[in-house]
Formats: sequence, C-alpha cells, structure tokens
Amino acid sequence: MDSLSGEELFEDGISMGEGRGNLRIVIEQAPHPKLEGVLQHNKPDHQILNVALQQQDKAPDQLVILVSKDVNLRMKAKSVGLKAQDYRNDQVADISTLYTGKRMMEDVPEEQVEAMYHVPYELPVDDFEFEAPPVENENFILKNHRKSALATFDPNTQTIKRVDKRTIFGITPRNAEQVFALAALLNDDIPLVSISGKAGTGKTLLALAAALENRRRYRQIFMARPVVPLSNKDIGYLPGEIKAKLDPYMQPMYDNLSVIQNQNGSDKNSQSEQIRKMLEDEKLVISALSYIRGRSLNRIYFIVDEAQNLTPHEVKTIITRAGEGTKIVLTGDIFQIDHPYLDSQSNGLTYLIERMKGQNLYAHISLEHGERSELSEVASDLL
Repeated sequence: MDSLSGEELFEDGISMGEGRGNLRIVIEQAPHPKLEGVLQHNKPDHQILNVALQQQDKAPDQLVILVSKDVNLRMKAKSVGLKAQDYRNDQVADISTLYTGKRMMEDVPEEQVEAMYHVPYELPVDDFEFEAPPVENENFILKNHRKSALATFDPNTQTIKRVDKRTIFGITPRNAEQVFALAALLNDDIPLVSISGKAGTGKTLLALAAALENRRRYRQIFMARPVVPLSNKDIGYLPGEIKAKLDPYMQPMYDNLSVIQNQNGSDKNSQSEQIRKMLEDEKLVISALSYIRGRSLNRIYFIVDEAQNLTPHEVKTIITRAGEGTKIVLTGDIFQIDHPYLDSQSNGLTYLIERMKGQNLYAHISLEHGERSELSEVASDLL
C-alpha cells in the first residue's frame, strides 16, 4: 500500500487499475449510533464494523460489504444491516466432491482381477476401462461376481498394481481403506501423504506404525500437532515448563504409541524396548508445531496430526521445509475444526487434498470406518 500511494496523500484512495476500483485507508472514527451503547468500542472487531457502517452512511448509493473469516463479526454486521461475506479465496467449492483417494470398480472382467494374483501382480493401466481417468496414486477396489482385489495406480510404471495387506509393529489393517493408507505410508516414492477420517478410523496409529517400520531410513521421526486454540493467548503465556504445558495436547500421540507397545505377539517386548530407546535418544520426537520452527527436515518422517486446524498457509510452510529423504504425513478430520477462522472448506488439510491431487509425489486416502470400538463408531455417527 505504501508503494501504491507513492508521494500522494492516501485519504481519497488510489486507483487499482481500470475496472478494479480504488484502495483507500480509513482510520478509526467515533462510534456509530447503531453500535454505541450496544458493542464495546475498544474491541478491534467492533472498530472495523464501525468504520464499515460509517462508510455505508457516507455513500448510501454504493454497496458496502464487510469481508471476514470471523463468523461472529459477520453475524454482528448483518444484525445492523450491513452486508457481510466470508473470504472465499483458497476455499474448496463443494466439499462433497472432495477427492477421496479411492474408487470402487464393479463388473471388472474376471481375467483382470485374476491377473492381480499372479506375477507380476499388475496390468497396464490402458487395459482397464475407467469412467474417469485414474488419478496418480489413486486406489481401486476391483470387483466382479466371483472375486475382488485391492489395487493402486502407479504413475511411474503406468500400471494398476495389487496392494497387499501387511502387519507392521503388531498393527494390521482392518478394512480396504486402511490397507491403501498403509501402502502409501510405506511407499518411498510418495513423500507426501494425507489421511482424513473421523475419530477412531486409525489415521494417526497407521502413520506412526509405518514410521516405526521404516525408522532405519530416517534420521528422526517427528510427531507434531497444532496447539489449539491458535491465538495470541496460547500456552506460552501460561505458567509452567514447556513439557508440562504441552503434555495434555500431545497425549493422544502417546496413546497411539501405547497401543503399538501393547500389541500381542512374540516380539512385543522387543518392540516396546525399541520405542522406549527411540524416545530416550530423541529418534522419536513428539512436539507441538510451534516448537519445531527452525528445525532441519532432512531425512525426517514427519507426522502432522490434526492438520485440519492448520491454515493453507501453515500447511504450505510445513511442506516447503521438506529436505532430501523426508516424508510428510498429514492426518485429520476435516469436519472437526477447532480453529475459530477455519471450516471444512477452508482448512489446510482440505486445501492440500484439492490442490495436490494428481501429483506423482502425493497420495491421499479417506478412512470411513471407525475401528476403535463399536461404541466409538456409534457415538461418532450419532453424536
């Protein structure tokens, strides 16, 4: 704005170009009669609302629109007769059409499904008839009246490859989506993976199990999550040591570690000891996103939990820090937003899925079935 104004005074506004209107800065003004005695004038939101109302009174022939991501401010504006709109840039237009990472294909020729069970366990993508072209690293459930197979589109070889069910660190996928997610998490050719799904679908557990399985390929495993609410009054303003303040926020990650440590099996004790040793040696680090700034992300398996509480800009900041040999996994539920200025259409995880779809380096899968417990599944659906 300073460069636009140059040496001119800014009171009357500066043209933004033909057909693009003027840019004008308006300073704080006396309370509008509609607001005086109703809203506290010393709150910045109310001062913004006051200025917009004043402009509407000064130019009644012009339409004044207050644009804000704050739904409370928008409702206050509408209550006093001022038009208000959400900031729609970077939003996904229709959440119902968001890429899920998987597709059901029925009535697949028997010989094609059968080929998935014989060497080389793949077929050229051109052998299949798709209603819409396959997306890079998209997953398929191939079915006919006799048999079915799980497969994925490999953009590097241009083939549809069979996906096998695997057990790692005592964790076994319980449904097709989890099988697809685990395959992407273990695939070294896919450095960016996102997993969405409601509570109890196994997002974080699968990501952590895959990280532990591939631990020898990475210098460290980072597990991080945003500390919400994200505001100026964050945990840094509260008394106490960092660890004591972070523990309540990070406990869900420790819960997932406990699940893996307590899996039954002959190697249970050795796996539990490996995890304990990794924590002690800081090969496995659990932290808040606000405390990883400045860290080097070379050869790191980086799991970002609750990514739906990040803005698109924050997601971009995290991913652009990835160095050589780093894998980034983002998990979250796009319908469970805790951030006051984000929703299912504008959060960073939704934005990532929409913008990265079709890239060779990216894979996404939406988990639909809750596997934590029958009670958890019923509560998630009904409550």
